[in-house]
Amino acid sequence: MQKYLLSKKVAYKRVNFKKKYLKNKLRMITGKNYIGNKLSAKGNKTFTTFNPELNQENESVFTEATTEEINEAVSLATKAYKEYSKISGTKKAAFLNAIADEILALDDVLIKTYCSESGLPEGRANGERGRTVGQLRGFANLIAAGSWVDATIDKGDATREPQPKPDIRKLNFPLGPVVVFGASNFPLAFSTAGGDTAAALAAGCPVLVKSHPMHAGTGELIATAVIKAAEKTKMPNGVFSNLNSSGIEVGQKLVSNSGVKAVGFTGSIKGGRALYDLAAKREEPIPVFAEMGSINPVVLLPKALQNRAVNIATIYAGSITVGTGQFCTNPGLLLGIKSEGLTTFVHTLSEEIVKINPSVMLHPNIKKGYLNNKEKVVSQKGVSVTANFTEDVKANYAQQAVVTVNGSEFLKNTTLHLEVFGPFSMVVQCENEAELENVIDHLEGQLTGTIIADDNELENHTNIVNALQNRVGRIIFNGVPTGVEVCESMVHGGPYPASTDSRFTAVGVGSIKRWVRPFSYQDWPNNLLPDELKNENPLGILRSIDGKKSTEKIN
Repeated sequence: MQKYLLSKKVAYKRVNFKKKYLKNKLRMITGKNYIGNKLSAKGNKTFTTFNPELNQENESVFTEATTEEINEAVSLATKAYKEYSKISGTKKAAFLNAIADEILALDDVLIKTYCSESGLPEGRANGERGRTVGQLRGFANLIAAGSWVDATIDKGDATREPQPKPDIRKLNFPLGPVVVFGASNFPLAFSTAGGDTAAALAAGCPVLVKSHPMHAGTGELIATAVIKAAEKTKMPNGVFSNLNSSGIEVGQKLVSNSGVKAVGFTGSIKGGRALYDLAAKREEPIPVFAEMGSINPVVLLPKALQNRAVNIATIYAGSITVGTGQFCTNPGLLLGIKSEGLTTFVHTLSEEIVKINPSVMLHPNIKKGYLNNKEKVVSQKGVSVTANFTEDVKANYAQQAVVTVNGSEFLKNTTLHLEVFGPFSMVVQCENEAELENVIDHLEGQLTGTIIADDNELENHTNIVNALQNRVGRIIFNGVPTGVEVCESMVHGGPYPASTDSRFTAVGVGSIKRWVRPFSYQDWPNNLLPDELKNENPLGILRSIDGKKSTEKIN
């Protein structure tokens, strides 16, 4: 018995030690900016983050970056670019892998901070950390292999008549310092060391992060990991900076700074468009790669609804509410042709969605935006509410809802196309297939489109498929749009306003193409060419030589 009590006492001490350790580690958040590898807090404007689950402010106080600090960070990035753009793929890969290692080393401190600033559960935090680390390692593998630069060689021919043919060699070249805006709904995977940052660093571009004010502590911890990794792998100072902001001013100053050469943004249409316009008005306009709003239409074909309306509705009740509807791929629009099957679907969806326990939103401001936009849509002519969670909920929790409207009303009123960021979806009931196709044709650009169909049903609705393909970046068959696989084939983008440039993806290693430009050398001495273009192909990469793919040397 005495031995048992002793072991219990030791276990209790260990638990208390861990709690104290975590508390002390959380206090290590300084609230300062990283200007390169230097911590700085010259400003007087401060702010705190907010715990939406506890409905209270967090303890750490953050200092917004000043104009002087912004200019210093950009100046450092510009200087670092001259060296970093020339660093080999293998060395940059070591840097990215070191960032991943340092993020994992943050362990529970990162997870606890993430949860306290977002209200998201530990399972989501662990999953997003895994995705963040996976993205970094994926880009590391890509640049270590080297072929991503698309080396292309057209050999010269001095004997060609009537004029000699010059020797032209092309590869992808990094743009320069990139500003990355942290996203509110993904504190890790789309923020400080998320996909945009990983891709830009992989491409050879220094990164300046405009940290999101909702999760500034999480951002600082990740910034610490990046800085440690940069120092361990001997990257130039200024390859990374992390700047705090409580509003829009820091972002505006960064985008306006002439040393910045590109911007990555994930967020609202209003925010993304404002940055896009600001960048276009510069003396030297720069590209803004913004992933913005999407209501992700789901087309419910008649035969599928006739045979399995209840099952489809149950699945979609979960998809609409997962993550409190705070995914950019949330299914906010469900399209079908009036039928008994569609009626059953609406009835079942309305029943099932209110059975799901509401969950917390990311911030009181996010909850306020949800309520305002929901009310705006619900108040429109012809809109009927078929499901609305009416029981009392905790502060910052969202009450899910489903509404319906006729296709004719949807076509007349563009307010009904509004993205309601949260657990909300609209069912548009069309009179026939022609009206359904017309509705799809009049949608704005979207990240995803989904078609629910039974066997061989698609062949009878090719016009619907083609119409949807013209409005989205990714089309899904018999699934849900929530969930974005990080892989080389993924397209996370789409026609405006889903993104500002539908030719690119914001997810997967292909997103590296946003941060480079094609660059050609003509009749350049072989010994002065980049290794990727030299005759001897010292990196052993796959190249296009006179139109043929090869890893061979050029004699």
